[in-house]
Amino acid sequence: MAMGEGHSSTLVHIVVIALSLTAFGFAIAAERRRSTGEIVHDSFNANTTFCVYDSDVSTGYGVGAFLFLFSSQSILMGVTKCMCFGRPLAPGGNRAWSIIYFASSWLTFLVASSCLIAGATKNAYHTKYRHVIYAQNWTCESLRKGVFIAGAVFVVFTMILNVYYYMYFAKATSQAARKTNRSSSAVGMTGYT
Repeated sequence: MAMGEGHSSTLVHIVVIALSLTAFGFAIAAERRRSTGEIVHDSFNANTTFCVYDSDVSTGYGVGAFLFLFSSQSILMGVTKCMCFGRPLAPGGNRAWSIIYFASSWLTFLVASSCLIAGATKNAYHTKYRHVIYAQNWTCESLRKGVFIAGAVFVVFTMILNVYYYMYFAKATSQAARKTNRSSSAVGMTGYT
């Protein structure tokens, strides 16, 4: 996954976008398949009620969305060596933009991950039984609408910011490499004059 002269690798862009869009699709599917519960009265004991929940597939979709997003972020940070451990970045606008996009992508990644993990956790938590005698208006706990949608929106923001981060990172590293090559060739020439 090497970078060309001043250009980011198309393969890295495709992989990051594909994984992010898959995470987006899983988050949307998780929102559409959220668990809902219905209070049922126990036929043996009239004072006991319990919640019956429908399918719990939304939890799996939420976890899947997080794993695809995490894979996308991990691959990009592995390729760029988290911007700290690889080649130096040339001073200038490209370095400034890559730092801005790097920080922004991590922020949106953390928000998206929080939404997806919290949504999956809350969706998986089911209150099985309630021993309620006098309360008639209680409902079964379920995940609030929009948690997975918020995660999906931040997945898209993370994807866009990662694409721009990688693009500016590639430009900044190639500028630094060109400056290093020019200065080393100038040093080599002075010995012969």
